[in-house]
Amino acid sequence: MVMFLLGWVVFCSILAFILYGLDKHKARRNQWRIPEKVLLGIAFVGGAFGALAGMRVFHHKTKHVQFVIGVPVACVLWVVILSYVLFNWL
Repeated sequence: MVMFLLGWVVFCSILAFILYGLDKHKARRNQWRIPEKVLLGIAFVGGAFGALAGMRVFHHKTKHVQFVIGVPVACVLWVVILSYVLFNWL
């Protein structure tokens, strides 16, 4: 259970990081964009750490209030979930 959850968070974080980078790339070229609800959604289903890293590395969505607040909230949520699982399953 613990390894599955950790693997899930790593997978989602890598995916989120890639999506944020891809969206920034497309934004610069005025191409089709990834919907904001997808970018926020991936953060809340496990990719919060990758989403936060993507925001910082690519300087993407850093002026949007829902991202500036939502992604750190998702990080805190996942820290709580992971802490709970680690302390209760080990």
